[in-house]
Amino acid sequence: MSEENKATVRRFLEEAFSQGKPELVDEVLRSDFVCYDPNSETGEISGADLKGEIEYFRNAVPDLNYTVEDQVAEGNEVVTRWKASGTHEGEFFGVPATGNRVEFTGIQIDRFDESGKLVAEWPEYDLLGAMKQIGAVPASGQEEVTAGAAAEQEREEKGLMDKAKDKLMGQ
Repeated sequence: MSEENKATVRRFLEEAFSQGKPELVDEVLRSDFVCYDPNSETGEISGADLKGEIEYFRNAVPDLNYTVEDQVAEGNEVVTRWKASGTHEGEFFGVPATGNRVEFTGIQIDRFDESGKLVAEWPEYDLLGAMKQIGAVPASGQEEVTAGAAAEQEREEKGLMDKAKDKLMGQ
């Protein structure tokens, strides 16, 4: 079952997300499937809602492509390390399309039932890195540059004010 379960996870990532086939949800997920996603509002996404998630990601990144980097299976669980990439061409977590390329990585643990259907998933992925790539979050060090530029501008303005004051005072 381990090899079959690994193939199911790979197929789900590559077909449902990369090829935009949300109908695969009905085939590979049990009806009570739950994804414990730390980036969702409630922390949980049901199997029924996962179809909407696939469409949401595909609208934001139409050329979204998942590449499975590594998988390990033991018993009824599969751990998958993957990379996702594409072009930000639609609204994504409130950020309008930028046209920026985005690439982020993730790891997920999937649990299967005895019939080979997915029953639960625990993903962890670099949403912060993706948000930086589309410009929604400043890149590391950018805050300091901005703060430094503001301080320099303030010094220049103070210097100009001092010169203007001196000129008015006849000095």
